[in-house]
Amino acid sequence: MPILRQVETPDFLEPDPGEPERRPPRPSRPAPRPQPLPRRGEGMFSAGDRMAWVAGLVFCLSSFMDWYSGSAAEGPTIAVIGWHTGVLGKLVFFIGLAVLALVALHESGFELPPSVPESLVIVGLGALGLIFVLIRVISIPDSVLPADSRGIGLWISLIAAVGVVFGGLLRASEEL
Repeated sequence: MPILRQVETPDFLEPDPGEPERRPPRPSRPAPRPQPLPRRGEGMFSAGDRMAWVAGLVFCLSSFMDWYSGSAAEGPTIAVIGWHTGVLGKLVFFIGLAVLALVALHESGFELPPSVPESLVIVGLGALGLIFVLIRVISIPDSVLPADSRGIGLWISLIAAVGVVFGGLLRASEEL
């Protein structure tokens, strides 16, 4: 069985009865608060930003794809790119460029005023672009005749416009 001995503490650990009790100094600054975890939808890794950026890029580039194709009775098959279909083809390019610029500005830290939500601006640009592309799907301009059928670029443009609208809506849901 072990023998227990009483051990005396040294004098320097015991407080002196005549000395006032010392308290540790108070910190001059409050302790830093723990930072909240970043939201899942922040930054370029959010689904809404990615969707709007990719769809805006495809929408911008789709104005340089073939929107109409056809052939005369004799001769080669022709293809007309969106840029050469008139003002609407050029506006599709600039709307896609505006969506790309808006997403890039958001990522660099530039914020629109709170009364103008960026996600709704993206939805509006996508809807405007969708209307322009639908006009070109419905009516073939006379300046591109003898093109009598729609090319793959027009359908890609239509899907990209829907993607811009969907990306803006997804981004709006992430902001809530």
